Amino acid sequence: MDNGVMEEREYFDEVHRISVPKPLEGEKLGLTVQQRDGCVVVTRILSGGLLDSVGHVQLGDIILEVNNIPINSPEDLMALVSISDKSIHFLVKKTPEHELKKYGIPNTPKLRKQVQSKASLEQKVIMHVRALFDYDPYQDNLIPCPEAGLEFKFGDILGILNQDDPNWWQAIYADYPNEAAKLIPSQELEERRKAYVAPEADYTTKIGLCGSLVSRKKKKILFKSKQNSDYDKAELLLYEEMTLLQRPFRRKTLVLIGGNGVGRRTLKNRIVNSDLDQFASPLPHTSRPKREEEENGGRYWFVDREDMEYGIKNHEYLEYGELNGHLYGTRFDSIQAIMDQGKTCVFDPSPQSLKLLRTSSEFMPFVVFLAAPGYEEMKHTIDSKKVTHSLISASNTLANFERNSSIRNSSRRARTLDSISSLYVEEDVMKNLEESSRLERAYKAYFDMIVVNESHDETYRMVMEGLHSVSMGEQWVPSTWIYA
Repeated sequence: MDNGVMEEREYFDEVHRISVPKPLEGEKLGLTVQQRDGCVVVTRILSGGLLDSVGHVQLGDIILEVNNIPINSPEDLMALVSISDKSIHFLVKKTPEHELKKYGIPNTPKLRKQVQSKASLEQKVIMHVRALFDYDPYQDNLIPCPEAGLEFKFGDILGILNQDDPNWWQAIYADYPNEAAKLIPSQELEERRKAYVAPEADYTTKIGLCGSLVSRKKKKILFKSKQNSDYDKAELLLYEEMTLLQRPFRRKTLVLIGGNGVGRRTLKNRIVNSDLDQFASPLPHTSRPKREEEENGGRYWFVDREDMEYGIKNHEYLEYGELNGHLYGTRFDSIQAIMDQGKTCVFDPSPQSLKLLRTSSEFMPFVVFLAAPGYEEMKHTIDSKKVTHSLISASNTLANFERNSSIRNSSRRARTLDSISSLYVEEDVMKNLEESSRLERAYKAYFDMIVVNESHDETYRMVMEGLHSVSMGEQWVPSTWIYA
């Protein structure tokens, strides 16, 4: 007998035929395959896809024929599917469960299929995550099939249905739960893509068609930092696990973040003064000696340096720093005291404190980033501040007169000084714009809202509306707020 007959007899008891309707335009079969030892093996079935709905194809199945034509490669499979008429007929051979491991497949696909078929849609979702980066599968040279990828933007909420593959998760949009699952890069794959990995340890170039690893040996070199703050600045935030709270609740704190000169303190004071029964701001502590005209609890709480150092050592301060030999800092209990009164605590801490605030169930913050306006608006803001400062400073009265006198402006020296002054203003503007851009890139993952502060009135309105809106309906919050 020829080889064809021998193969038919050899596989006779293990093969079966499956017929499925040809996918409609824009619809996919919902599987990925890998070529192994001359065979085309099913290594992934997308949840909610056509083949998942039919239910007769399982992980590890070897596709021998399509429409009675033998296939030897994934390309053969794609070509025959594309030219099929109304139905597609597969000849499939089952792989014994003890051999599934060599294809990187769990050895319980039947059991898992039974469990999944009985699960509700909510039960199928392993977890929800907020995407902290943009992703376009058609720009990804690692994805097995771009058409099977799920495009998403920063901030989108995704439902994760399957994490079996170490490189590719199956996901859906949370707002469209009935759509078929598609592929997104896993946390591990995206970490390796964004972090530095030594060439000999990089296995991203060894990913097969199904996305399974050829080798799991790895040596990850992510960061070399001596300080935790340095590590935090370099941390890769890719997906944040989220939970949907359907019962409305008010955020406990309002956190304002922004660069120099962007108007954080102005906005903070306006919000607090708008309703003293609802908002309050914590007073900082300082080791600086109290001046004659100052009162304890006025602008600061004055304490001994030893007391502050003891509190810092025992992690009683959210943030602290030293200026002119004196310590300044914000204590946790100052924030807690405001929340205990049923008020929203409004403050503008350093960006480094965002990680602790964002992940803690104690503070539940609404974080607003005040982005620097465009060049002309920022220049106007800085000019206005300099004019205000000159008006309230007696020592600058004469200089201000000379700067505006016709005699001075008529001289070459005056014109030179004006040019220098203009250059300084431009330099300040550019520094503020660059700082604002750096802060947004580094801490964007922690922001609930970004407002370009072009108008104080408009910014105040937008922030108050944003804070109010999140307290009126259901909202996605970090899972650490619920399960920590």
